[in-house]
Amino acid sequence: MKTYDMPENPKDFKKLWTQIENDLGHHDMNMDRNRPYYGQPHTDTGARGATEIRGITFRDLRDCFIRAVCLSGAQQHPDLFAEAQKGEQAALCENDVYRFDFEKLDPMAIYLNLSVEVEKIMGIFPNIPGLE
Repeated sequence: MKTYDMPENPKDFKKLWTQIENDLGHHDMNMDRNRPYYGQPHTDTGARGATEIRGITFRDLRDCFIRAVCLSGAQQHPDLFAEAQKGEQAALCENDVYRFDFEKLDPMAIYLNLSVEVEKIMGIFPNIPGLE
């Protein structure tokens, strides 16, 4: 893993932060399915991201998405957040996602929560070697 020295000059910090984002693949515009998984192992661009999704249906994926939205919007709807934490036992429906102001939600937080929900129903969460 790379290490970075913290610069004192704010302009140098911006340059450093841009380099970090580039190293993490935040600006990689390649969506070729055959590109390598070069990221850190615990990320979707690393080994964790190479895991095939198996044993779930599109309805399961829909349910995971609904829970992911609710988990990403705790400040807007704490009740839906609490319900989504119940996983497969949650009493949520697709209309619940329309209660959120998506302008105030982080799309990548939704994606990360979706990934975790998929891993949970696949029975592989946390999908990171060495963690329990």
